[in-house]
Amino acid sequence: MMRQYDERSRKWLVTGAAGFIGSHLVDTLIREGQRVIGVDNFVTGSPANLTAIDRHWNAEQRSRFRFIQADIASCEAHEALIGVELVLHQAALGSVPRSIERPLDSFQNNVDGFFKFLIAAKNAGVSRFVYASSSSVYGDHQALPKREDIIGKPLSPYAATKLADELFASVIARCYSIKCVGLRYFNVFGPRQDPEGPYAAVIPRWIAAIARGTPPVIYGDGSTSRDFCYVANVVQANLRAALMPMGQGGHDVFNVALGQRTSLLELFEAIRQRVAVHDPRRASIQPEFGPFRAGDVHHSLADISHIQSAIGYQPTHDFEAGLTETVDAILQQEKVPRRQAAA
Repeated sequence: MMRQYDERSRKWLVTGAAGFIGSHLVDTLIREGQRVIGVDNFVTGSPANLTAIDRHWNAEQRSRFRFIQADIASCEAHEALIGVELVLHQAALGSVPRSIERPLDSFQNNVDGFFKFLIAAKNAGVSRFVYASSSSVYGDHQALPKREDIIGKPLSPYAATKLADELFASVIARCYSIKCVGLRYFNVFGPRQDPEGPYAAVIPRWIAAIARGTPPVIYGDGSTSRDFCYVANVVQANLRAALMPMGQGGHDVFNVALGQRTSLLELFEAIRQRVAVHDPRRASIQPEFGPFRAGDVHHSLADISHIQSAIGYQPTHDFEAGLTETVDAILQQEKVPRRQAAA
């Protein structure tokens, strides 16, 4: 993948390196001959994600990766930035419901920690700082598809923290020499995404539930729609944002998505069909329905023309292909036998 951009080996730092997206970034960079420092405090990331990628590396590849267990606001994380050229900042406390229940935690991690780390990167001479923003910044703006230049009012503390990150990154890029790129992720999914816990994302949570014979819960009537984006597309967007030429402004934001809508009912059916290939008993499972959750938006669809024209992003995995890979990976994790006989 790196050959599309630049063959030169650079020194990268990935925050949230033990997380879902972060571990995919680390794995890709190491496989492409880069030198990588990973930082994670294991609040939401998992050592298992690092173990999963390490087992496929050879000795030379392992020698190019260094991991530091630290918070992004710590001196250890800031010192690790010395000599780093490119930062892919994925560390955050995600989830809209979590931010409503624990707003101070979201602020401390996503705004205070973000700003301290950004300033440390600037002071260390990092040339480019690519950070994870979110489609949640579009808030109550209802027009579809979502364009980067038109947003509404945030509907949750999480959305407000991501909007604050964009504002701070824009100001720091304007005042100093560091270039910053914000990536507004739209419902990323893929292997190694945690299906457990009260704040688990919908796709891994539903796959695991259906595999266990438990009806998944749909909040609302099922017509709510999302632009689901496979993680390989997100990896591509990060690498292009880090390596492609930027204009004079020093800061830009891009939607990272597929540019395609899928309703929750369509998602449920697609997951059920794929799980039933492995275990036909699951073909009869029906969802349960609950009240629409505070802070959620009803529909989400990205306009990806800006990222396509500016840095050459083009999704390599559509929803169907990505979902098939994700179901297979999570079922393997859940130890569901392939093509199990009907009971």
